[in-house]
Amino acid sequence: MLRLIQICKCHSKFERISLLVLDVDGVLTDGGLWYDKNGEFAKRFDVRDGLGIRLLQQAGIKIAFLSGGVGGAIQARADHLGVKHCLIGVRNKAEVLQALLKKLDVSSAHTGFVGDDLNDLTVRSHVGLLVAPADAVRPFRKQADLVLHSSGGCGAVRELADLILKQRGIREELSRFGWKDRND
Repeated sequence: MLRLIQICKCHSKFERISLLVLDVDGVLTDGGLWYDKNGEFAKRFDVRDGLGIRLLQQAGIKIAFLSGGVGGAIQARADHLGVKHCLIGVRNKAEVLQALLKKLDVSSAHTGFVGDDLNDLTVRSHVGLLVAPADAVRPFRKQADLVLHSSGGCGAVRELADLILKQRGIREELSRFGWKDRND
């Protein structure tokens, strides 16, 4: 019941979103890092999240990655999905987000952010929609406008994309006729 109330309260926010900013570790990934014997690490991304991002882009929503993490995997994923704004190694997410909003001429009311941990809470006052994966830390979930059923790296972004597209009347057509581009 609480989730249904959250979704209903977010309907008008879903319609206003023109920029969706995504944390990476814990949102687009499960937060884990795999290290090889040489100390190199790899990240795992969910292909359903990739398709959700592509569908949102097709619907005219700009996507940005905003991460404190570094490494080629984040930039490679952004490039693969056509995400033009990939901000990595960020220490002050609120400051960098404000600069991005100014650069893109997007208001905070038209910006959504998906995060999962304490360092993501700093953006709260700069976004109109704050979303948490199911496995986000409790303080973040408590401040989020919406807590998803899916965990980070396991379809959370796709779940949100489906909610936004459904509210905009696009999801039904996709469900009936499919999508004719490449799967990411």
